[in-house]
Formats: sequence, structure tokens, C-alpha cells
Amino acid sequence: MKAKRFCAMLGLAAALLSPGLAAALPFTFTFGTLPSSGMVSGQPGQLVGWGYSLSNTDSVNWFVPTLLSASSSSLGTLDASYFDFPILAPGISASQAFDDVLVRGLYGLHLFNTALPGQSESGNFALSGEWWSGDPLAGGVFLQTSDQLLSPFTVQIVPGAVPVPGSLALLAPGLMLLWRGWSKRRGKKGFQVGASLA
Repeated sequence: MKAKRFCAMLGLAAALLSPGLAAALPFTFTFGTLPSSGMVSGQPGQLVGWGYSLSNTDSVNWFVPTLLSASSSSLGTLDASYFDFPILAPGISASQAFDDVLVRGLYGLHLFNTALPGQSESGNFALSGEWWSGDPLAGGVFLQTSDQLLSPFTVQIVPGAVPVPGSLALLAPGLMLLWRGWSKRRGKKGFQVGASLA
């Protein structure tokens, strides 16, 4: 009798808890870079960066990104201050292209002046966060931390632009001054180059 009662209680508990377990399983989100290939290129000394694409694929719970990191870089200095950590309601997506003026995107990379054309390196961005039962700013309850997702990136150093020679507008007056000085000296007798030793 006790065994039947225990089994009945266990079955009731499992039945009551299984909808909650089913709702807890979808804690998923997607994360990627913009451009989607993760490949950016720049010249030595230039600032390059990545945007992001982020989707909360859970139909019930809110996703709050809390931790963003990146592989180290030997070609420049990484800067995570561009990421705005958007809070995503169920089924909502957010994306932001890299914009160094408005300081938006995922990560920036200021390439070292000593980086050489042809160099490249690859790594990963890592993002994780928290799951909430509702809007965390309006009474939602913390449920659990999320899994960490990785998004690969590559940076390529390209040759700098060939310097443009001075414009004709600046070159012409300089040539005229040189010609004027040369013609005045040519007209004098005893033209001497350098200082006298007397």
C-alpha cells in the first residue's frame, strides 16, 4: 500500500513538474558577427570593427547578455566598449553594424602601426548571459545563466594607400620661386655657390 501511494505521489509530482521542465528547455539564443563571415581588413594604424546579430529564440523567457569577451590579438588593441548589451524579450532580435563615430557594434580593433600587410589572425568572440521570466527591469525573476556561444572572427592587414603627391596648386608657386632665384643669380657676374672663405 505504501509503495502504491509513493508511486502515485511520484507520478503526480512528475506530471506537475513536466510542463515547467518543458518550458525550461528552450533557453536558446543565436549570436553572430556583422559581417556574417567575421572577416574585416584594415591598414596599419586604422580602426576596424565588427557589428553583431543577436536573437532570443525562446518563446517565453527574456535574454540578458552579461558577459562578452574575445580572443587576444597580436595585431592591435581590442575594445569592447561598442557593445550595448541589449535586453531581448521572447522572440526578439537585435543587430547593430559597427560604427566608430556613434560607438556602436560588437568590438573595435585599433590596428598597430607596426602591423605588416599580409598579416592576419583569427579568434572567437564569446557571449553569455542570463535568462529571466520577464523583463528584468520590471519585476522579472532570474531563472538561470545561459550557455556561452562563440562567433569566429578574422582580421587581415592590407597595404596602405600610396601617398598622393602634393597638388599642382602647391607645386607651381614653389617652382616659380626656384626659377626666379635661379634667374637672378644667373644674371650676376661672379656667381658663387657656397660661402666665401675670406
